[in-house]
Amino acid sequence: MARARGANAIMAAAFETTYGTPPGSGYRKLPFVSSNLGEEQGLIASDLLGYGREPLPPSKDVINNEGDVVVPIDLRNFGNWLKLFMGAPTTTLDAAGNTHVFVSGAVSLPSMTVEVGLPEVPSYGQNFGVRGNTMRVQMQRSGLLTATLGLIGQGETKLLASAAGTLAEASVERFSPFQGAITRGGVDLGSVVSAEFTYSNNLDKVETIRRDGRIEDADAGMVMMSGNIVVRFANTVLLDQATAGTPVELTFGWVTDAGRSLVFKAHAVYLPRAKTPVTGPNGVQATFAWQAAKDMTLGRTVTATLVNNVTAY
Repeated sequence: MARARGANAIMAAAFETTYGTPPGSGYRKLPFVSSNLGEEQGLIASDLLGYGREPLPPSKDVINNEGDVVVPIDLRNFGNWLKLFMGAPTTTLDAAGNTHVFVSGAVSLPSMTVEVGLPEVPSYGQNFGVRGNTMRVQMQRSGLLTATLGLIGQGETKLLASAAGTLAEASVERFSPFQGAITRGGVDLGSVVSAEFTYSNNLDKVETIRRDGRIEDADAGMVMMSGNIVVRFANTVLLDQATAGTPVELTFGWVTDAGRSLVFKAHAVYLPRAKTPVTGPNGVQATFAWQAAKDMTLGRTVTATLVNNVTAY
């Protein structure tokens, strides 16, 4: 029996028709950087007295299955995660590039079965009833572009063979950080050193009493979109907006060409007043911790638009 190695780990996922029921087909192999998704069950120390100083056996606690999965932000595979977090997109097919529009605020969200396989052992962790809770993205000048996904699952089944079967290798075309851009009101926002944003469904775990110790489901709460923008202090545009208290549209995206792009659009962003600290002889920077709200005209907070050659998600 060989020892498991991360280099050979495999992630396969499929959307569920019924929450918590792994589908029999429809799996696709997804690229990932790291994963700590999996079921765990803690122990509760005994509270009984009268048996001396030596401890009595502990009792089992409830079962939890939640953790972070770090994935590359790429042209094709990332659309599956967008669907998990925001629901099925509206897709327009075009020879120049198919446009998939994901919007926030869906009443019901899909769930996934995510299988993490270690073929050397062999051991395949089939995580079922997985829903998307938080999505964190950092933008910077260089490095590798990834998203950290906070997922909540109902449970996990350990298998000796993959339920997903033999899958084709995932075709990966990553967006590069230098292709990124941030716009304010449709105009490129200059002097941005770095930025980050978090999209959250604020999932509420339904912790009912069950014989298996697992949650019943995870219900979607209020949508939240917030983040930080760090800028070199070259003008007072953002400070003036923060002082006025008026919302503005911000976009965060990466564009390779007309047929390959991903753009997150926060429709009504509010900025706080920020300090402009002077910490030394180098450039002065200001950090704006912004929050997005629903645009009353559009009726939503966030729109994510992915353009690629995939026909459907």
